[in-house]
Amino acid sequence: MTVAELTAYKSPLHKMTQTTPTCLWNDSASLQELRYSIEHGAVGATCNPVIVLGVIKKELKVWKERISTLARELPTATEDEIAWRLVREVSVQAARLLEPAFRDHKGKNGRLSIQTDPRLFRDSHAMFEQALEFNELAPNMIVKLPATSAGIPAIEEATYRGVSINATVSFTLPQAVAVAEAIERGLKRRESDGLETASMGPVCTIMAGRLDDWLKVLLEKENITIDPGYLEWAGVAVLKKAYRLYRERGYRTRLLSAAFRNHMHWSEFIGGDLVISPPYAWQVRFNASDVAVRSRIDDPVSEAIDSELSRKFADFRRASTEQGLSVQEFDSFGPTRRTLRQFVSACHELDGVVRDVLIPDPDVA
Repeated sequence: MTVAELTAYKSPLHKMTQTTPTCLWNDSASLQELRYSIEHGAVGATCNPVIVLGVIKKELKVWKERISTLARELPTATEDEIAWRLVREVSVQAARLLEPAFRDHKGKNGRLSIQTDPRLFRDSHAMFEQALEFNELAPNMIVKLPATSAGIPAIEEATYRGVSINATVSFTLPQAVAVAEAIERGLKRRESDGLETASMGPVCTIMAGRLDDWLKVLLEKENITIDPGYLEWAGVAVLKKAYRLYRERGYRTRLLSAAFRNHMHWSEFIGGDLVISPPYAWQVRFNASDVAVRSRIDDPVSEAIDSELSRKFADFRRASTEQGLSVQEFDSFGPTRRTLRQFVSACHELDGVVRDVLIPDPDVA
């Protein structure tokens, strides 16, 4: 960046938010990290059990006191009930910091993504009910529902009830299409009933780096040989295909890039009317980089890379073609299973943090 640009913009991410339609959201609900992100142009943030676990571990002294207080106030609550109280409280605190952006952007941005319990991924009704509850926690909530076979109908119903949705556990073009179609159905049902939709801000996450991760697992399992650099482009290719299709069809859902593994999960999407949502550490790295802030969203992934990935990985073909997966197959896709297992494990680990406060280990001094 030139001296003039450095004077005009605080950082590459700030320049992106000021000169392109691409929005920055913070993939953390830590207040310290969110403040940094807002300073560099962020207009949204996210929360899930993994993030809450990280926040509480980092600020354990403060949160141990809060857990003890909740235990006194709720003498019959289970460790899991208290853990989800913490998820709600961390989310509401972060949402307050985003209220100015929520007002300025008239609901499209300025939202805090709160995730429904990942253990409910097979139960549409339970996810829908939790989405309604979470939507009432703050005026600027956006609720994360998984792009699973049960999640798709929950996404439609919650949208119809006025909940802005962030579809998560999503890695593929078929999932992105199913999510956008479900949201369109929900929006059209609202409009046919004379209900307002203009202030809603739905997004569909594509966890680009997790698709890359999965292909690297398959590389070892199936003894595949390929240029290793090609594997860094799989998630980028899927998101770019989804972005083109979304524009062609006029879907009112924006795409969101998550699960960062390299700078291309940011730089290749600059210029798109979409969201990038890097964790704090990646934002610091991007802001220290010399990657040029210019529009690349319409730059195609090399045909040679796309062709080679398609030839050698059946799961890339499934992920990158619209009919590659049926809705019923979403749950059995490798990245879906790996991600759900991580999210569910974080719930159990968060329960363990609460348990250590409620029932201190007598063998630990």
